Parts: sequence; C-alpha cells; structure tokens
Amino acid sequence: MNTGTPMIIGIAGGSGSGKTTLCENIIAHFGDSIAVLRHDDYYKAHPDLPYSEREKLNYDHPHAFDNDLLVAHIDLLKAGQAVECPTYDYTVHNRSDLTRLVVSRPVILLEGILIFESQALRDRLDMKIFVDTDADVRILRRLVRDVKERERTLESVVSQYLTTVKPMHEAFVEPSKKYADIIVPEGGHNPVAFGMIISEISNHLHLTTV
Repeated sequence: MNTGTPMIIGIAGGSGSGKTTLCENIIAHFGDSIAVLRHDDYYKAHPDLPYSEREKLNYDHPHAFDNDLLVAHIDLLKAGQAVECPTYDYTVHNRSDLTRLVVSRPVILLEGILIFESQALRDRLDMKIFVDTDADVRILRRLVRDVKERERTLESVVSQYLTTVKPMHEAFVEPSKKYADIIVPEGGHNPVAFGMIISEISNHLHLTTV
C-alpha cells in the first residue's frame, strides 16, 4: 500500500558538528527521494535594521528563527505540496530576496542547531537525530567555514563564538539532545550510526512504494 506521507527527519547538533555532512551522505545514498530544509534559511528578516545592527543580533537564540513559517512549510510538504523556501545571505546578515523551490519528496531532512528546542517542530519529526561532536572540533570547523565561505574575519568569528555561540549552545542546543531518538558521535564519520539511519529510511521508502 502506498501511504504517500513523507518521513520528516530532524538532524540537530552544535554549529560545526557535522550535520551537513550527514545530510549530504544521506542524499548521496537515496538521491531524488530526499528533500532538504535548513533552519538557517528561516532566520527572521530584518530589512529595517542597518548592517551594523544586524551584525550584533544573537543568531544562536531560538527567537532568531521564523519557526511559524517553517512549520507551515513542513505541513505543506507533508501534504504533498511544494514550497518557496527563503534563503539567507550570511555575508549581509539578512534574508535574501531569492527563494528556493522545495518539492515534496518521500523523505524530508530538516537540519539546524535548534530544531529540537521547538516543540512545534519536534511534533512534526518522525525521527530525531542529534550529531554530537567535541567542542574543540566544532569551533575549528566553524572558523574555517565562516572565514572561507561566509567572508567573515577571524576576529569576528571568535568574538561571535565566545559571546553567543558557546553560551547559547550550552543553554539551548546541548539540553535539546534529550529529545533525540539517535545520537551520532562524530556526525557523518560514524558508519554504524549511518547504517542504522539508512536502514530506517529504506524501510520507509519500501512501505511507501509497495
């Protein structure tokens, strides 16, 4: 019997933990059966604020995200409809004018540091995965990523980490680990955990195509 209902998988964990690598590995395995939503794309827009003020905002607090829009998009995707997902421009600390069409697929991955902090999001997840990686590894990965890909200075990355990323991780991200169904040490580099995840997704795909 074809149920037709997408499986929604949440992948959470600290900044630089390996969430994206795990998502990419899942996509590489299943291809077009997977759609991806990124919590970062749902940062609230601040067109009213100048860059100097946007730069000071706390982007690691739950209030930084437009979860109402994300929840609405998840519900539409579960109903089989496509959505115009916002995109975020890290270089200007604001939502871009561009959107990304996300078509409903049998499996939808939702990636983000704070997705388990929201009960409304948790209630919509069929599987909750927390990627657990040591803090020193995470900060090094974040440094490389933000300097190379997001055009940040080393000083700004370090300052942001110490003032918001680290305390917000301890206050919100780490405690949300208790909601996880699966905890994956070292993200995309854990073959045993990855095998379990692949098996669960394969079972869902088999049920929805029989």
